[in-house]
Amino acid sequence: MVTAPESTASRGTDYKNLRLAELRAFLRSRRARVTPAEAGLPDGGARRRTPGLRREEVAVLAGVGVSWYQWLEQGRDITVSPQVLDAVARVLRLTPAERRHLYVLAGLNPPPAEVDPAQRDMCAGLRRLIDAWMPYPAHIMDRYCNTVMYNDSASAVLGMRPGMPQNGLIAFFTDPLYRTRSKSWARNAPQLVAQFRAACSECPQDEGFRAVVEEARAASEEFAELWERRDIAPAGQVHKELDHPVVGTLHVESTQLRVPARPDLMIVLHTPLPEADTAAKLEWLASPEGRREAMYPVAG
Repeated sequence: MVTAPESTASRGTDYKNLRLAELRAFLRSRRARVTPAEAGLPDGGARRRTPGLRREEVAVLAGVGVSWYQWLEQGRDITVSPQVLDAVARVLRLTPAERRHLYVLAGLNPPPAEVDPAQRDMCAGLRRLIDAWMPYPAHIMDRYCNTVMYNDSASAVLGMRPGMPQNGLIAFFTDPLYRTRSKSWARNAPQLVAQFRAACSECPQDEGFRAVVEEARAASEEFAELWERRDIAPAGQVHKELDHPVVGTLHVESTQLRVPARPDLMIVLHTPLPEADTAAKLEWLASPEGRREAMYPVAG
């Protein structure tokens, strides 16, 4: 017996039903965990069957109709707006991740990821991560490519140091030390600019991105020329060939990683490639002997 393939429309209907069912369960669970006191409502001495808010209380606090909120929580197929979902998210005390989840369940494109205040202390753990990546270079940037922290190998190999421009994009085009070492500079420059333009396009109203672009354009004609090409590329892996003053040629592959809990930060890990015995050279540079012999003007 041959079974007819499931139609695209049928699969879409199944997904929508699952999404609305999850929306119903999610809203009920979030409402149940918020007490009247947390929402700023007096209980009035009434005995409650459940410890959380009532539907009508959520509706009043969010400034929406009671019937409309009831339909939303029942998972009915109704029209919703970002403004109303934000009001509901505020009343239910949703975290940034939960707010994005609510958008998805309601069938809307989620807003840009935000940093959960509970995760702002992750930097100590990220410092341990990049230090554990030794003897290979690793550093962390913010969304505008400003350097947040780097390990000793990034200092020794890439020339990262307190005196260089804080912004990695601007440093790439203006720091003479890095440009002297980067044998793949001309090949990497268009890719780096295209990746930064892609990041800018995700936040078109962000003044921080605009400020970096204007500063980079003023500081480098090469950047300005590449920027006008309007090329777009996703963040990913970049093959870098470096000429180190002590150990010679190095081939590394940089990989950009994001931590969902800290969307404002980007981890950049450099992995040695087989060429030029790069791994052994990096291990030697990180050794006590390598540190003694690497006498050049960068922070160790």
